[in-house]
Amino acid sequence: MEYKKLGVSDLLVSEICLGTMTYGQQNTISQAHEQLDYAIAQGINFIDTAEMYPVPPSRETQGRTEQYVGEWLAKPHIKQQRDQLIIATKIIGTGRNYKWLRDDAIAALSRKNILQAVDDSLKRLQTDYIDLYQIHWPDRNVPMFGQVAFDPKNEREIVTVAAQLETFAELIQAGKIRHLGVSNETAWGISEFSHIAKQLDLPKIVSIQNAYSLLNRAFDSHLAEACYREQVSLLAYSPLAFGHLSGKYVTGLAPNTRISLFPNFGQRYQKVNVRAATAEYVAIAQKYELTPTQLALAFVRDRWFVASTIIGATTMEQLKENIDSANVWLNNPTWAATWAKILAEIEIVHARYFNPAP
Repeated sequence: MEYKKLGVSDLLVSEICLGTMTYGQQNTISQAHEQLDYAIAQGINFIDTAEMYPVPPSRETQGRTEQYVGEWLAKPHIKQQRDQLIIATKIIGTGRNYKWLRDDAIAALSRKNILQAVDDSLKRLQTDYIDLYQIHWPDRNVPMFGQVAFDPKNEREIVTVAAQLETFAELIQAGKIRHLGVSNETAWGISEFSHIAKQLDLPKIVSIQNAYSLLNRAFDSHLAEACYREQVSLLAYSPLAFGHLSGKYVTGLAPNTRISLFPNFGQRYQKVNVRAATAEYVAIAQKYELTPTQLALAFVRDRWFVASTIIGATTMEQLKENIDSANVWLNNPTWAATWAKILAEIEIVHARYFNPAP
């Protein structure tokens, strides 16, 4: 397992991060703890969760994922190595109908809400500090979760970036969070957060958690430049595109999967060219004697802007394959030449089916 520096922070994160959003919905607490134990045994030191998890979010299950992770962190043998683990969680943004989470969730990133959200997460996680605290999606009007067009008609009153950063500065000073990140952000957002932080001597964001995969390479252009210039690292989520890039949906909808259980979830992967592009990538994997999962995860991990690739699994079999993908090129002296050929074939498919699931 390799480790990379997260932005300008002092955090060294494993190249694979364990995502937990199925804990409490599709995974029981015993299954969650089995996954967590296995992951750290393989060298993973980075665990990502969120206050609204599990997904799809609901009043009944909200916070359950953090609780499961917190009960694991409270185990004596894990507690002893807490300083070796990097725990990341997130606060919801504005614009989603989650009024049940807090009384004034309409202004999700107000000072009051941020302070309450951090304290609630700390309590559920049973820890004194959060290593990476992330804004799950922007407070302002932006296209996200499969939307691609910005519409100024959706503008609304927002909590300013400066006000958000001032509150996070308080929390860092208090020792409750160590570093700040964003998620589902845009190039403008990266630049604005970075500019305001410099201007007002406030905490700098060190990471962005956005979807990135063979089916969604929207990050490659403006976001990649913004992150390079502002020294912000990408935490790539959905590297398997909700399981599509494992190949299990090429011939149709598989039973007992996230897509079949929650058909309204992950709508960006219901677009017209997703299945055709996926079939092409599966064929490339088979040609070079890789599994589709190995190919998809190796591609994401190979990008220069990715600090860590967030994986999630509902079974131990899936988890083991995902983690083992990090070793796909070990002890293979001809791998570099083979990988160059694979990348060239990937680019041909990418040109034919350009970002089918942005």
